[in-house]
Amino acid sequence: MKNILIIALFFGLFSCKNNVQSVKKDKAPNVLLIVVDDQGYADFEPFKNHDTSAETPNMGKLAKSGMVFTQAYTTAPVCSPSRVGMLTGKNQIRWDKYASWGPGLPDSVKTIAEYLKEAGYATARIGKNDLGKNFHKYDVREYPLKHGYDEFLGFSAHAHDYWLLSQEMKDRTPDPNGTSAVLGPLMHNNGVKSYDEGYLTDILTDEAIQYIQKSKDKPFFLTLAYNSVHHLIHEVPQKYLDKYDVKPIPNYDPDSLMAYAKHKPGSYAAYYDKYSRLGDIQDEDLRKYYLANLNCLDDNIGKLLESIKNQGLDNETLIIFLSDNGGTPLNGANNSPLTAGKYSIWEGGIRVPMAISWLGKIAAGQTQNAYVSAMDILPTIASAVGIKLTDNTIDGINLLQPEKDRVLVWKWQKTWAVRKGDWKLTNTNEEHWKGRPSNLYIKPIRDDFTLKLFNLEEDPGERIDLSTQYPDKVKELETAYQNWCDTNIGKY
Repeated sequence: MKNILIIALFFGLFSCKNNVQSVKKDKAPNVLLIVVDDQGYADFEPFKNHDTSAETPNMGKLAKSGMVFTQAYTTAPVCSPSRVGMLTGKNQIRWDKYASWGPGLPDSVKTIAEYLKEAGYATARIGKNDLGKNFHKYDVREYPLKHGYDEFLGFSAHAHDYWLLSQEMKDRTPDPNGTSAVLGPLMHNNGVKSYDEGYLTDILTDEAIQYIQKSKDKPFFLTLAYNSVHHLIHEVPQKYLDKYDVKPIPNYDPDSLMAYAKHKPGSYAAYYDKYSRLGDIQDEDLRKYYLANLNCLDDNIGKLLESIKNQGLDNETLIIFLSDNGGTPLNGANNSPLTAGKYSIWEGGIRVPMAISWLGKIAAGQTQNAYVSAMDILPTIASAVGIKLTDNTIDGINLLQPEKDRVLVWKWQKTWAVRKGDWKLTNTNEEHWKGRPSNLYIKPIRDDFTLKLFNLEEDPGERIDLSTQYPDKVKELETAYQNWCDTNIGKY
């Protein structure tokens, strides 16, 4: 197979497994980790059967310059725990045994940024920081400056308004710091940075470019974590609204008397809730807003990649791109052919777009169909940089050395899943919805906690439950899940 030959040649340049010193290179690479928010599985141009209404040519260009992963998983179906797994190379249920929204970051668990800082890297995080605990706080382990980043510009919360980034707006708003509904200045190191104008996706890109331009003295590790395409999905520059023929919706106004559900009039939470679910926005327009937001995001990624090229850094920079979890049925994302989406451990909630690129080191135009995990990012970077990992509780492996029958486990509140080889066993259901998801949502075959068995090679959409036909396989996977939990939970 062509892929195997090319990967074998690549690993002549560097290779490692956990706890093995990789080969040193003359110049350590820069590392750029791009994380996007809630992108649909089908809304990624490099995938063969992608939704052609989603324009992501720059994501496509990035993937084609290296390798795209068709079966990449996050460790959870929502942002906070999945980002912890991504950052640490460990399944966060090791310490968060109840599989909550807020696993946090223990002091004893090292991050990618800490490993690279110790190796002499300049480290920065720009954009979203969400580890599930201690939002908006500076002097806590979850704040980027406290887990390995030299610089941080962004927000510590689930989401941020795209337009309202000024101190003046925050001062006028009765509830500027809701965990899912934040507006106002961005956190900047130990202070804030206010923007009287500008669009957040553009701002994050421009700040990332400026950081890269000034990072000349030593290699850098930059995590660029966009909040796009998370709610509020309708907040998009006018030229993209025009392109997709959808009308602008006025921004939040703290002087408004608008009220929604339990929220008091004039609150930002009322505005956020009003436009983060179907109702005032219906299916057709929801998809258009999503596509506009995604197109803007892709243009910004293109601008960033072009800047790296113009600075002559494209051959010196390892780039990893992925979404933090599956697309949400609340924002117009398309996860086809996968069932459900964000908030569940059906495939639509945990299988995500992912690609890796390093010109001259990773052969271009490759597709990896073996399953991998966001936990593999840390060992992959360590291998490229030449860092020895001695922590025997790291769950990730090198992305470019996937293991065919590897056991991956998920636990999300009362649900769980395990994958081994082509097989997945899960008790997951889908009871998150209080109202109707969008019309792109693929409903599960049933909503209950019974065990369901799927052959994902033949049935990635999880439409055919094989549990009664293969009881021995059910027992094998159930045992594998329980053994993993018994061996690893509480050890980190």
